[in-house]
Amino acid sequence: MNKAKKILYSQKVAPFVFSLPFCISLLVFWLYPLVTGILMSFQTVDFGVTTWVGFQHYKKLSADPFFKTAVFNSVEYMVLTLLLLVPIPMLLAVLIESRITKARGVWKIIMYIPALTSVVISGMLFRLMFSEGDGSQMNQLMHLLGQSSIPWLKSKGTGWVALLLLCMWRWTGVNMLYFVSGLNGIDGALYESADIDGTNPWQKFWYITLPLLRPTTVYVITISVFAGLSMFLESFMLWNGNSSPKNIGLTIVGYLYKRGIETNELGYACAVGVVLMIIALVINFIQLFATGTIGFKKKGE
Repeated sequence: MNKAKKILYSQKVAPFVFSLPFCISLLVFWLYPLVTGILMSFQTVDFGVTTWVGFQHYKKLSADPFFKTAVFNSVEYMVLTLLLLVPIPMLLAVLIESRITKARGVWKIIMYIPALTSVVISGMLFRLMFSEGDGSQMNQLMHLLGQSSIPWLKSKGTGWVALLLLCMWRWTGVNMLYFVSGLNGIDGALYESADIDGTNPWQKFWYITLPLLRPTTVYVITISVFAGLSMFLESFMLWNGNSSPKNIGLTIVGYLYKRGIETNELGYACAVGVVLMIIALVINFIQLFATGTIGFKKKGE
């Protein structure tokens, strides 16, 4: 007993003991489902009976117009959210951490509160705000501007305005706090030296803040790519289901849900999931290489 206790409390064994729960959960809840999903993408699954079909699902995907629409929508949504949810939170973080801002903690709390709201509740609220009835908040605003009511969620242009505003409302504060954390890691002596040299605020932001925020920026871009490509519930709640007009709100995960849950084609749905994983990994590897986060270094560097 003493020997076992001595081994358990030894400095060599203790790290493995503490990391064991994480390793087990990683294997059970991530690696096993991943491998199983990849295998199922080569099979048809019917009430527990599996049949190996090879690349049949992937060939079907290549000619599936609904899947192509879902991929285009997801990639477009990802690009637009990157354009909105990287620079805007960064500028807000710089503004909140500047000397002119008072009660910084209060502003941080206010900006973070929307992230605590359920996606279901948020989607329902935005659906009511952007409904086509004359009594909806957005149409009342249009009336104040002398315009007629708009069926916001029935066309892609106005429907995506609602979708992107919902995304910004929920996640701007979260990304802002990431950038605030990055700003707090920058040595204040650099700004003091810049002040002595007579630099203006724009020069300090461009030559000090932006380069030193690079690790945080890469992290925010990476998680935003995955979040953008995997978006589903926001669209599902905004259009009150998985069937939007002309599939303007159909995403890859939405299509996976439609084929896997609604029509019980689990093998085909797994193929959709594998393609989504590949797209997300390829895009993130490209941006990591482009930002110099990963890559081959020359000798002597």
